[in-house]
Amino acid sequence: MSACHTEPRVTTDGTSIAIVGAPNTGKSSVFNHLTGLRVRTANYPGVTVTRTSGLVSDGERRVSIVDLPGTYGLDPVSPDEEIVADHLAGRLPGEVVPDALLVVVDATTLRRTLGLVAQAQRTGIPCAVVLTMTDELGRRGGAVDPEGLSAALGVPVKVVIGHRGRGVGALRASLLTWTEWASPVILPPEDEEGCAAWATSVLDRARYRPAGPPMATDRIDQVLLHPVWGLVAFAGVMTAFFQTIFVVAAPVQGLIETLFAWLGRLAATHIDQPVVADFVDRALIGGIGGVLVFIPQIALLFVLLALLEGVGYLARAAVLMDRIMALSGLDGRAFVAMLSSVACAVPGIMSTRTMPSSRDRLATMLVIPLMPCSARMPVYVLLVAMLVPAEGTVGPLSAQGLAMLALYVLGAASAMGVASLLSATLLRGGVVPFYLELPPYRVPTPRSVGGQVWTPAKHFLRKTGTIILGATVVLWALMSFPTRAAETEGMGDAQATAYVLDHSYAADVGRAVEPVFEPLGFDWRIDVGLIGAMAAREVFVATLGQVAAAENPEDPQAALEGLTRTSGEDAGQPLFTAPTMVALLVFFVYALQCVSTLVTLRRESNSWRWPALAFVTYGALAWVLAWVAHAITVAIVST
Repeated sequence: MSACHTEPRVTTDGTSIAIVGAPNTGKSSVFNHLTGLRVRTANYPGVTVTRTSGLVSDGERRVSIVDLPGTYGLDPVSPDEEIVADHLAGRLPGEVVPDALLVVVDATTLRRTLGLVAQAQRTGIPCAVVLTMTDELGRRGGAVDPEGLSAALGVPVKVVIGHRGRGVGALRASLLTWTEWASPVILPPEDEEGCAAWATSVLDRARYRPAGPPMATDRIDQVLLHPVWGLVAFAGVMTAFFQTIFVVAAPVQGLIETLFAWLGRLAATHIDQPVVADFVDRALIGGIGGVLVFIPQIALLFVLLALLEGVGYLARAAVLMDRIMALSGLDGRAFVAMLSSVACAVPGIMSTRTMPSSRDRLATMLVIPLMPCSARMPVYVLLVAMLVPAEGTVGPLSAQGLAMLALYVLGAASAMGVASLLSATLLRGGVVPFYLELPPYRVPTPRSVGGQVWTPAKHFLRKTGTIILGATVVLWALMSFPTRAAETEGMGDAQATAYVLDHSYAADVGRAVEPVFEPLGFDWRIDVGLIGAMAAREVFVATLGQVAAAENPEDPQAALEGLTRTSGEDAGQPLFTAPTMVALLVFFVYALQCVSTLVTLRRESNSWRWPALAFVTYGALAWVLAWVAHAITVAIVST
């Protein structure tokens, strides 16, 4: 798997310091402040667990910082935790034991996190402790003496308020002088009773006063975690989620569409070479531009997900949905992975590494491709905008937003149904108890939200400029050749372009597979888009964008809505009828049209058996259910 970040290259004098800590302790915030977000992400040799490294330097001295996956201890129960334990023990091929450890602990849960500190000290590697959340500890009536804690542990203790960056300078200076760190005279005991007594003595020496219960959090949780009102609140949050995506992003999308229409006119006016002009107008502006207009919706999707995670709601949603997930044989951990797949299936599949049950992990990986991802969003938005009138409402809510919500609910419900089937047949097994730490409600900082939005948005732009661009260029060539110069002589530009398109190599390919998809109401142009969508689902939109640009470059939306069938008994009839669009939407809900997802499934399951099974099964399911949806819609429209 390629690195998410490739610059700048991290070079050090060989010193490596690993950051370890439990989830929700602010570990990643500390790492980001230390490195200034100048990081490199890669995989451990032979596995797909990622590790992120960065550089800390004062101009003369420099050390490499490695941010290890979150772990509650060095007795692993999941693949992520096993990697951390093996890394610190030197059991990973090609990896050396870190020179020092930076253990990040949450001041509000200090007693519980001291167990990880004890295990880190017993490795024999020089350690320092980073104490986070001290501001929250104070607000909740707690207290701790960092100097007393340092004396009790026998190692340096640095206080850092991660979301504000306070204390980072002192911590950075300490890292560069790690060889001077003190070490404990006596290591913590290994037995459970002795370790508990040691933790008590450490807390007494640090004059630790536990934080009081977060009253506001408890009051909010009484509603959001309620068996009934919690589900009502969850439904409300999801409804508002998709209403916001459709309604708020629409004006910005309109501006982008206007920009690309202007660029198309500019290209037609100033480029004299016909082939080059056609390539710029149809492949770049019509194809790539047809995908980029959906950036507002995709960016807003990531913003809303980052806000929900930052305030602490997603963890509550996982606990709430645990009761429902149990019906499918899974638990709330699977919901977390499935929800993260709303952005992209690849990180969603990789996030299953935190699940301790191999059975649950495989079942979750296999159903994640059914979760609606951001790659489906351009297809959904395009078809929903053509199917549902923009002015349509259901009460105060946008009908288009509700249609989007219905598609997402259909994908999620189908994923749970398949998970239930897998749990009852191929993947039978016992249930692992579900536990999840609920962070207190917090207001996320613009920096943290911006970071969570920029990374996937940059990935989408990179994907558009590589995979989608490459597929679009190939499809443009297939749709533009042979040029049919002699046959189109004397025709107008639009008529000639349409003739070439209808007699192109792409038309030959599309017509070859047309009998397979004809029962669904698809013609060869849609079929070519489906074939191109195997590289990336967004290519389907790019393909239709090129077709629309060929028909009417001034108004591609109107061109798509006005497309007619070119052959058969229905020649001259509208192509994008309600039954066809409904069938297309259902097909995209179920079809596994993503090479990256298949490759990730292969890596994570260590076998081609499961991705092959998913590809064939979901493809067949997509065809059958799209045919059913087409037939039902025809019956409804006919009445």
